[in-house]
Amino acid sequence: MEQSPIKKSSVTVADVARAAGVSKATAARVLGSYGTVSDAVRAKVSEAAAALGYRPNELARSMTTGRSGTIGVVVGDIENPFFSSAVRGIADVARLAGFTVILTNSGEDIAAEKAAIRTLLAKRVDGLIVSAASTSDFEHLLEIPDSGCPLVLLDRAISGIEVDTVTTDDRAAAEQATDILIRKGHRTMAYITACDTPDHRLHTLNDLQTGSVRQRVEGFVAVCADAGIAAPLEMVHLGANGREKCAKIALELLQSPQKPSAIIASDSLIALEVFKAVQQLGLSIPKDVSLIAFHDADWTAVTSPPITVIGQPVYLLGETVASLLIERINGAELQARRIVLPTELIERKSVDAPIEVVSSRPAR
Repeated sequence: MEQSPIKKSSVTVADVARAAGVSKATAARVLGSYGTVSDAVRAKVSEAAAALGYRPNELARSMTTGRSGTIGVVVGDIENPFFSSAVRGIADVARLAGFTVILTNSGEDIAAEKAAIRTLLAKRVDGLIVSAASTSDFEHLLEIPDSGCPLVLLDRAISGIEVDTVTTDDRAAAEQATDILIRKGHRTMAYITACDTPDHRLHTLNDLQTGSVRQRVEGFVAVCADAGIAAPLEMVHLGANGREKCAKIALELLQSPQKPSAIIASDSLIALEVFKAVQQLGLSIPKDVSLIAFHDADWTAVTSPPITVIGQPVYLLGETVASLLIERINGAELQARRIVLPTELIERKSVDAPIEVVSSRPAR
C-alpha cells in the first residue's frame, strides 16, 4: 500500500531531518536559528523544510532558544493616527530583526493596561514597549524589568522608572504654538485634550496623569501666565475622548458667550472634530477661530484652509523605541537612555489675529 503523504500541519523536525538526511539535532539547529552548521547543511535542511511545508512550533522553539520571537506593544488609542504611525515604525524595525509584534490597546485605562501587560508576559514576549496611561500608577511597570523582560517607554516618560524612554519635546512644542497665538493677539484661547478628571475640570497640573499631555499643558499654561493671561488652567478643556465627546466640547466652546478666538487641539482626532464643528456652525477658520493641532495627520494639509500643526517625528519615534528594545533583548547592558526627539511647527493658513485685533488695524 502506498504511504500517505505527511500533512503539512503535522510535519515535524524529525520529518525534515529524515528528508534532508541529517540528524534531528542538526535539523533543529537550522530550523530554530541557533547553533552552528555548515552552509551546505543549512541549505539542505531549508530545502527539505520548504518541500514538506514545515511550520515551526513557536512554543517548542521558545523552550529551546529561550525566545518567542515576539515583542509586545501597548498603546493608548489604536485608532489615533499618532499611534498608528509609531507602531508602523516599531513593526518595520522588528521585522528586519526577526521579531513579530503583538499589539494591544489600553484605551488610556490603567486597569486595561495592566491586564494587557499580564497577557503579553504570559505569552513570553521577548520585550515590551508601553505607552503608559499614568505617571503615578506604575508599580506594574516596575515589575516588568524585574521579571527579566526588557521594557522601553513610548512617548511618555515616567521619572520613577529607570528604563529606556523615547519621547518628543512636547512642552517646547506647546510653548511655541501658544506663543504664536499670543503674538497674533489672542487672549481667549482653549486647549482641548482627551485626558479627564472625575469632575471634568483641571484644578492643578497634577490632575493630568498622561505624561505627554501634562508636558503640553505645562507649556501652554506657562506661556499664558508669562503673557499676563489670568487663570490659564480654566482654558484647558478635558474629556475629549471619542468623536461624540470631542464634537460636544467643540460645539459648546464655539457657541459660548466666551467663545475662544483660538484653539489648540492635543491630537489630530480632536482637531478634526473642531474643524467639523466650525463648518457645522457656519463659522470659518481662521476668521472666527484660529486652530493649531498636534500631529501632522494627512487630512490637515488638504483642508481649506490647511491646518497649522505641530509636526512630530512619529515614525522615527517608533523606529527608535524598537531599536532600543531589540538592543536590550540582545543583551545590551547600559544605563537607562532618555531620548527626546525635536518637533516642528508647520505654519499653514489656520492662524490669524482675532477679529477684534484685525478690525482695529488702520486701513491701508
